[in-house]
Amino acid sequence: MTAASKILVVEDNDFVRMQIARFLGDEGYDVVESTDGQDAMEKVDGSIALAIVDVRMEPIDGFEFIKRVRGLDLTTPVILVTGDQNPDLLAEASKWNVAAVLMKPVQRDRLVKTVFRTLQPRRAS
Repeated sequence: MTAASKILVVEDNDFVRMQIARFLGDEGYDVVESTDGQDAMEKVDGSIALAIVDVRMEPIDGFEFIKRVRGLDLTTPVILVTGDQNPDLLAEASKWNVAAVLMKPVQRDRLVKTVFRTLQPRRAS
C-alpha cells in the first residue's frame, strides 16, 4: 500500500475503534488510532488519506473535528460513524461534505467498500 492509504480512526469506544482498525488493517491499510478528537488533531496532517470519526465524543466531537480540519485547509475526506439515528445528523454531515455516514455496529463489508470508494478519486489523481 502507498502512503495515500493511511487512515485515521477516531473513536472513544475502545472496542469499536479496535474493531474498525482491525478490519482496515486486514485489508492492508496503514491505520492510525486516536481516542478522541483532540488527540486526533495532533495526528492529522497531509499524510492522512482518510479519517473515520465517531460523531459523539468529548472534548471535541466529530463535527468539531471536521471544522478544525477544514480550518487547516486540509481536504481529508471524512467518514462519520454513529449510533445516533437523528435525521439532523445527515443534514449536518452533508453541510460539511462528509463522504459517508456509517451506523454502529459497523459492518466489515460496508466499511471496506465505503473506504475503497472514498479513496478511489484520490488514487486516480
